[in-house]
Amino acid sequence: MKTWTALEGDVALIVDDVPENLSLLSDALSEAGYAVLVATDGLSALERLQRVTPDIILLDAVMPGIDGFETCRRIKQMPDVRHVPVMFMTGLTETEHVVRGFESGGLDYVTKPIEPAEVLARVATHIRNARMLAQAAHAIDAVSHAAVSLRGDGMPLWQTRQAGEWLTKYFPGEAAPPGELPAAVREWLRQAMATEAPAVSSSLLVPQDAHCLQLSLSRRGHELLLLLEERPAETAAALDHYQLTPRETDVLCWVAKGKTNRDIGEILGMSPRTVNKHLEHIFVKLGVETRAAAAALAVGKLPA
Repeated sequence: MKTWTALEGDVALIVDDVPENLSLLSDALSEAGYAVLVATDGLSALERLQRVTPDIILLDAVMPGIDGFETCRRIKQMPDVRHVPVMFMTGLTETEHVVRGFESGGLDYVTKPIEPAEVLARVATHIRNARMLAQAAHAIDAVSHAAVSLRGDGMPLWQTRQAGEWLTKYFPGEAAPPGELPAAVREWLRQAMATEAPAVSSSLLVPQDAHCLQLSLSRRGHELLLLLEERPAETAAALDHYQLTPRETDVLCWVAKGKTNRDIGEILGMSPRTVNKHLEHIFVKLGVETRAAAAALAVGKLPA
């Protein structure tokens, strides 16, 4: 049988009001190499999470005070730990209780009595998957893409760090609930999603001082992606008439500066063929037929 061991520094938080469960799980996790923290109720767990970020949380569903479901909901509203996987431990196996666990933000659950070997296998898998997601998010942030992935109803699933920073900067007066977009963005999205539209919708422009935040909705089947781009206000205003997407605007800017398709592809992180496809759309929107004509039209509208 495979032995599931922790990587150095892995931390598990166990939240349970039953001493026997705490002892059983703490011993099993410690032997597997985890640093173990414990809490005997939901409020104590929330206080501890304000000081430390574990790699996984094992949470009892039935506890005195606030139960595990409410504790999980509050955890998912804490920006610093909302990404941490939560695994419920429960003797409640009815469908309604299982559904409550997932709705509150839980990723998995195990039934009591606890089988340590099963718990260790699930814990190792969830930590590994969480690390892979974190690495993917970091890679996206590293290439400076600002985007928010959306559910079919427009609610955000995840967002890049840059997207979060820009939304906070350009909508300072809108204290959106955790996990929700600013009200103005939600209203624009509602209208954009209700309209039969091409792959990328027309943009929402939000000016602020000398800059402007441009938002557009990208659709691919059932997948929705909110794209954000910050640009000088005069650039956005000048090109908004043509309803170029943020990526098309980027391509046109570099064309106007004399860059080749290969150059533009390297700058924007796309293939030359993709650059050429964007150019085809640009030609149609600008009403021109050649690269030179597009560049000439753009030169008078883009800042040097």
